[in-house]
Amino acid sequence: MQELHDAPLAPLTTFRLGGPATRLITATTDAEVIAAVREADTAGTPLLVIGGGSNLVVSDAGFAGTALRIATTGFQLRGTELELAAGEVWSDAVARTVQAGLAGVECLAGIPGSAGATPIQNVGAYGQEVSSTITEVIAYDRTAQETVTLANADCSFSYRHSRFKADPERYVVLRVRFALEDAGGLSAPLKYPETARALGVSAGERVPLERARETVLKLRAGKGMVLDPEDHDTWSAGSFFTNPILDDEQFAAFHARVQDRLGPGTEPPAFPAGEGRTKTSAAWLIDKAGFTKGYGSGPARISGKHTLALTNRGSARTEDLLALAREVVAGVQDAFGVTLVNEPVTVGVSL
Repeated sequence: MQELHDAPLAPLTTFRLGGPATRLITATTDAEVIAAVREADTAGTPLLVIGGGSNLVVSDAGFAGTALRIATTGFQLRGTELELAAGEVWSDAVARTVQAGLAGVECLAGIPGSAGATPIQNVGAYGQEVSSTITEVIAYDRTAQETVTLANADCSFSYRHSRFKADPERYVVLRVRFALEDAGGLSAPLKYPETARALGVSAGERVPLERARETVLKLRAGKGMVLDPEDHDTWSAGSFFTNPILDDEQFAAFHARVQDRLGPGTEPPAFPAGEGRTKTSAAWLIDKAGFTKGYGSGPARISGKHTLALTNRGSARTEDLLALAREVVAGVQDAFGVTLVNEPVTVGVSL
């Protein structure tokens, strides 16, 4: 276990933003993670858990407490059953499952961050979500002060949400277990139209696993969603806003606003999201509200590759990023009456 004081947090986040933590502990085993959490809880010290830092917006003032960086390792494959330590690099783990010929997470290639963060956010992209393959999450329960194993059904997974996100102060994820599929080297059936089109097949078909992974990586890279230290379009948290889910009344009002603003016959993106609920596209909303690719003139701007990513052009402060985010939220609300919700976790700040 490593301990540092007055330690910068910006280098531990993909935004490269944020001030220092009073104390930074790097834990490399589950026992060290639990010991650090217990110590902080016993002392009443604020605790910030950091994995890959790909979903964090930390204030310029930093964090007055203990930041715990989880750097545990462990990739165990037994047949089609996979167990990952929370600190495993997610994109590397996906590559290894593809190499092993197992399907289920190949379309989640290139997503930055650690394995332990995936159930918290119910990470998803290109037609797959981790909730479809997670069987169990092993976590330290700070309330019960014990390690617990939660089955998939107990995790309350929904779109970019989970039991862990709903109660962020209670659980620290230690390990995640998945049930993958041996489909003879083929992917899971493709659900996302863009992926199927890029592969030249129809939705529902399977393709060789490595082709699916490579295609997703190319699609993500084209949107600035694959980390590259030399490309400021990737100095982001990926998608900064979640896609809004509206009930029937909200969607009807939204649809009317679209017709008024963009003209009769204009149809916004609409996807079924459960009975009486419709999901629309945050990226479409942002673009149609006037915030196009590359928008902004300051050190924080919308990505030149994708309107859903807010980026640090190299000299931004957290407040620069938040000012841009607030401008986008206000603009979309004014144009379409829809309130965007940030996807990254904010630390010491809020929109």
